[in-house]
Amino acid sequence: MIAYIRGTLAEKGPDRVVIEAGGVGYELLIPVSTFDRLPREGGEAKLLAWHCVREDDEMLFGFATKEEREMFLKLTQVSGVGPKIALAILSGSSIGELSLAIASGNAKRISSIKGVGKKTAEKICVELKDKVSALAALAANSRGGAGDSKAPVIRDAILALTSLGFSEEVANKMVSKVLASDPAVKDAETLIRLALSSK
Repeated sequence: MIAYIRGTLAEKGPDRVVIEAGGVGYELLIPVSTFDRLPREGGEAKLLAWHCVREDDEMLFGFATKEEREMFLKLTQVSGVGPKIALAILSGSSIGELSLAIASGNAKRISSIKGVGKKTAEKICVELKDKVSALAALAANSRGGAGDSKAPVIRDAILALTSLGFSEEVANKMVSKVLASDPAVKDAETLIRLALSSK
């Protein structure tokens, strides 16, 4: 298992890089978010890696952060989502925005990414909603500066439910369930009331 590759950035493009390490040039497929963090060609680069070996192919995928690689691996666990689709999803959305879309069941946002159909987006929401924390998504969103009008509402609702004694995981599921059935909810008070009444 190749955990990471560090060396000289020989070539770079929005979807792939070549890093020379120990006299060998390693080609890695990358998301756009990783491309944005790369140094100039000739500089030193370190990318976390995931090595995909199939009977007819072998590919290396590279990521600038642990969060990118973790989300990529979660996406590839969804039935029907291969590594190339997972990479396209990461390129079409920030980690925070994607996590928030999954946690709140917003399949429409995920299906707006090129190459992702409605059914695949719905599968991603269903299969990953228990593996993504809405609070972590909100934190990532605020760090990345990406705005989502529902972010403060979701955060307030989850915090209120945890203060009532629910675990974060249960609160996250309650809020996600409400938003999946009624995406038009716009205020925390209504979201909390609906979450408690659906319990």
